[in-house]
Formats: sequence, C-alpha cells, structure tokens
Amino acid sequence: MAEMAVAVVILAAGQGSRMQSDLPKVLHRLAGVPLVGHALRTAGQLQPELTIVVAGHGAEAVGRAVTRLEPEARIVLQSEQLGTGHAVRQTLTELEGFEGKVIVLYGDTPFIGTDTLAALADHPADLVVLGFEAADPGRYGRLVVTERGLERIVEYKDADEATRRIGLCNSGVMALDAGLLRQLVVRLGSDNASGEYYLTDLVALARAEGRRAEVVICDERETLGINTRTELAAAEAAFQTRARRDAMENGVTLCDPATVWFALDTWIGRDAVIGQNVVFGPGVTVESGAEILPFCHLEGCHVSSGATVGPFARLRPGAELGGDVHVGNFVEIKNSVLNQGVKVGHLTYLGDASIGEHSNIGAGTVTCNYDGVGKHRTDIGARAFIGSDTMLVAPVRVGNDALTGSGSVITRDVPDGALAVGRARQENRPGLAVRMMAALRAEKDRK
Repeated sequence: MAEMAVAVVILAAGQGSRMQSDLPKVLHRLAGVPLVGHALRTAGQLQPELTIVVAGHGAEAVGRAVTRLEPEARIVLQSEQLGTGHAVRQTLTELEGFEGKVIVLYGDTPFIGTDTLAALADHPADLVVLGFEAADPGRYGRLVVTERGLERIVEYKDADEATRRIGLCNSGVMALDAGLLRQLVVRLGSDNASGEYYLTDLVALARAEGRRAEVVICDERETLGINTRTELAAAEAAFQTRARRDAMENGVTLCDPATVWFALDTWIGRDAVIGQNVVFGPGVTVESGAEILPFCHLEGCHVSSGATVGPFARLRPGAELGGDVHVGNFVEIKNSVLNQGVKVGHLTYLGDASIGEHSNIGAGTVTCNYDGVGKHRTDIGARAFIGSDTMLVAPVRVGNDALTGSGSVITRDVPDGALAVGRARQENRPGLAVRMMAALRAEKDRK
C-alpha cells in the first residue's frame, strides 16, 4: 500500500480502431476479464481513495463493465477524444478536494505490476513518469533525462533525429501531486503534430514551475499495450505462460501445462492436480489436494480439498463442492452446493440445488429448476440415493436417507427415509412388437 493518499485515473475512452471491432478496446478480454479489469485490479492493490475511469467510445458499455468489476469506481465521460491531457481534465470535478498522489493508467495496458505502481506512488518527486528501456524504441515517445532529472517527454512525431536515438521510452503512465495536476492540466495546449492535448506536456510545465520531475524505470514487458487482435493474442500467451509457471512454482501439478488456461483471479492450492485441456474462467478457487481431470471448464466456483472433477465436467457460477466430492464425466453444476462426500458420477445436471452429505446422484438426473419465468430450488438431504434418470421438478425436497426409483419424475416432497417412484405402470403386450414391425415394413414396401 502507498505511504500517502492515492487516487487512480484510468483512461479508457479510445475506440481502438485497429482492433477492427464494434466493441470498445478496453472491453476485449484477456485472461477471462476485460482489459480494463487488469488495470482496476492492479490499482486496487494500492487501496486508492478514488478510482476514476474516463470513458468515451462505448461509454455506456464501459461504465457497466467497470461497475461490475469495481462498484466504487467513478465514471466520467470524454465526449470528444482530444488527447490524454484532455481526458484527464475531465476528472477534475471528481478530484476536487483530494490531496495526495494521482496515478494515471491506461485501460489497454494490462501488465503493470503492483510494485511498480507503489514505486510511483511513493516517489518523492512532484511528478514521476514510468519509463522503460525498449529493445526497439520504434515510435514510442522519448524521455529526455539530464542530471537535473526528467527534462521533457517528446512524442515520436515531434522528435528530431537526435531525440529519436534515445532508448528510454515513455509508457504513458504518470504520477503527480493532485494540486499540481489541477494547476497544470488546464494549461495544456494542442500546438503539436496531432493537434491534441498531450498529458506528457505536464513535464515541461512542471519544470517551468520549478517542480521536480523524475523517472521510474520498469521492465518493458510491463508496458505492453494492446492495439490489435494480434497484440491481444500475444498478451494472452504471455499471461498464460506466466500463470502456468507461477502455479507450478507454488506446488500445483499441471499434467500438460500448455493446455491449461487460467483467468486473472484463478487460485489453486498446492498439491492440486490439473489435467490436460482444463479451462478456468473468472472466480475459481481450487483447494489443496483437489484434482481436476482433463477437458473440464470451471467458472465462478469453489472446489474443496479431496474433491475430484471430470473428465468432461462443467462447473458454472455458484457451484460449491465440499470435501471428497466426486463430479464425473458430462456433469454440469450451477448455483448448487454439494456437501461432503457427494457423488455425481455422470450425465447429470444440478442447478439451484443443495445436496446433503454422502448422497449419491444417479446417471441422467436433472433438477428441473426453470419454469420459463423463474428459477426454483431442489434440496436433497444427507445419504439420499437418487436413481438414474430421475427428474426432480423444483421446488422440491428429498429427505435424508430417501431413495428415488430410476426413471421417476418427482413432483412432490419425499419424506426422510422414504422411497419415491413416479413413473407410468409398465404393460407388456405379447407378440405386438413383431406384428407392428411387419406392418411398418409392409407399408414401406408399398411406397
């Protein structure tokens, strides 16, 4: 956490035309969450007093996504995209009265680390810019540094040949005193090659006021920005490589690391075993000692120690698996709690349900939880045995130690210890099958 009060401004107004998409660039997903979610998550580690997101293109959609990810974030609108300085100027009303350090981040730059942000927040200079030594400086803005600190930032389009030979590049990320920001951002001009208000011009304005400007240097990999789908794919590959390495270094077995895909917030305990071709969506925790077998998809769920899932299982949001639970192949669990020792072997859907300890759910069981308008719950007690191909029409309760006959449609509560059979009476008609088949074949031949 930073030593002084911090406000974070995240710029997320651009259209991202190079993405060739109707979706705002910051809403394209990386590691299962929108790009802007990475900036919000990293910024949150500083425990900022204020988080402000500047939206523009697709502002309504961006605002909804940001609110889901960080309900306390404030959304401001940049109706015209006139540059980064103009974007930050839109935040002045929200920043009114705030005293501390303001950090400006970008919604399309997902990999800046918490330690790097803390270094910016805690730096004693009045204004600090995040820079990096680029392997290929290309068209990045250059940081001109002398013995007196950071002198100025020069955009590539405005740089002469000597300045373009500088290898220290500008990431765009900046931290400065809130009072200084309020004083200087309204003085920015647009006399440059793009006709835009550059946030980078704050450096020259601050130096003219006798303020101290410095540079914090990070690894170039932290500054990776996303402008195209190719870059998005490269960023996904970089994230997954790092997530797999971190998981294995923390004691998780990945049977085939290259085929396991993590989300931004996936948490897996040591000695868990993850099989091939497993995909983790957002919001998954897997406790130590659990095993996820191949070809499973998990999202918004919790798997307790000793549980096994799969192969070919799907855990949807709200699935809670207790210790030693077994969920087998072609089973789907949604918004349901499976308590200690429950077994669901195969070919089953459990939605909006609670399953008591050590109950057994037979193949083909379905909780019929949706009536076309609302969802309804199914409660199954401890040590119950649900026969194969049972349809449980919610709302319904099956008691402790109860049993349902295979092929039953259960529409009423089943008391503790009772056997429930809800199926039509079987009738056998001697010889009818042979006669029917003969008649059908004869009809076919006539045609």
